[in-house]
Amino acid sequence: MLLMKGMALLPFMLSLLVLLLHYHNEVHCYGDKQLLHLPWDTVDSTCLSHKSRQEKGATILEMKHQDYCYGGGVKDWNKLLQKRLILDDLRVQSLQARIKNMASTQTHDVSDDRLPLTSGVELGTLNYIVTVEIASRKMTVIVDTGSDLTWVQCQPCKSCYSQKEPLFNPTASPSYRTVPCNSSECQSLAFATGNTGICGENPPTCNYVVSYGDGSYTRGELAHDQLNLGKTPVDNFIFGCGRNNNGLFGGTSGLLGLGRSSISLVSQTKAIFGGFFSYCLPSTQSGASGSLVLGGNSSVYNTSSPISYTRMIPNPKLSTFYFLNLTGISVGGVTLQDSSFGKSSMLIDSGTVITRLPPTMYKALKAEFQKQFSGFPTAPAFSILETCFNLSAYQEVDVPTIKLQFEGNAEMKVDIIGVFYFVKTDASQVCLALASLSFEDEIGIIANYQQRNQRVIYDTKGSKLGFAQESCSFT
Repeated sequence: MLLMKGMALLPFMLSLLVLLLHYHNEVHCYGDKQLLHLPWDTVDSTCLSHKSRQEKGATILEMKHQDYCYGGGVKDWNKLLQKRLILDDLRVQSLQARIKNMASTQTHDVSDDRLPLTSGVELGTLNYIVTVEIASRKMTVIVDTGSDLTWVQCQPCKSCYSQKEPLFNPTASPSYRTVPCNSSECQSLAFATGNTGICGENPPTCNYVVSYGDGSYTRGELAHDQLNLGKTPVDNFIFGCGRNNNGLFGGTSGLLGLGRSSISLVSQTKAIFGGFFSYCLPSTQSGASGSLVLGGNSSVYNTSSPISYTRMIPNPKLSTFYFLNLTGISVGGVTLQDSSFGKSSMLIDSGTVITRLPPTMYKALKAEFQKQFSGFPTAPAFSILETCFNLSAYQEVDVPTIKLQFEGNAEMKVDIIGVFYFVKTDASQVCLALASLSFEDEIGIIANYQQRNQRVIYDTKGSKLGFAQESCSFT
């Protein structure tokens, strides 16, 4: 009788065993996940970011997302989030077109009625802000590794967009002086912006023009004044005093250029900070803040993983940008297979929003992500984002971890807030925050969405770049 009961239970036990083994295999194959809490939270703060400190030889500035400059003024967050994707695509298209047409490094003479796209600045999505001082006047500026010239709006202004702070007044600064048009500083504009300096009249000052891929621009005079980064002074800092500015700069006062040319902040402060800087980009959630660290003392970081370094890849045609060699990607612990890994350099940029991958590489990523996330309802694609889901019925979901591998065994684990882009704030249209390039021969971009909650370290002296996990906070 006992034998008969055992035989009757056998099919049930086998079925249970198969179920357990199946579950165990799923965990083993796709066990590398992160927990995403829903719904998404927007900011409700102001533009200004005044905090700074000095620690162990480094200058640390508080960093926030540019959406803080909108504060409570945004009536339709869905519209803003969707518009950003469209503009991001326009900027990337302009960059790719410019690169494709460059047979050699060229500069352009700029007339007063012409604002061409320029090499070295087309990427400006311009999303993160810090506060600096010029001649003791606080200025909230956008941080951009894809630009070189630092500039602010100045009085008198022929045409200026609306900013939160008063315009910079050069006549109120005893240390302000313009740059002559025949100087080496004026000549450096050609390499930094792709446009030669223009000689003004009475006196013959150096005028500049910088144009961005979405039609935004700034034009004015090149000048010197004292820049204060927290409590660190930078004498005779070269910057643009913008007299005619227009575009998507929010309520900020201008832009801080962290590119690689001689007039970038990084180059001008090399004697102070040694060509080192790093940042931790925060999310757009309420109260979130990160930091821009100037100087190479890693003991001031709050990283939760070791720093792994990869070399910067030289690109003579775009030498003011930062390029890396992407050698692999894994999704949920599964390594993607694609022949394009390690064969072309990828640009890393703090301005572009959405990471762009070569088409075959993106196709492999999309297929593996959909395979591991197949239990959730899909949603329509939007703009550049093809892989979308409707998560409005969920409070939290497990999301496969995405890791980017670079030459030298460096790795960047994409934080959970960098995996999905919320097209709609109610989570009814949430999309994988990576997109495909149009063609295999275009230059890929590691964008700011995937860099969030990472310490990204730029060592221009050693020509290397490092990654480590860090929960962004200014403490």
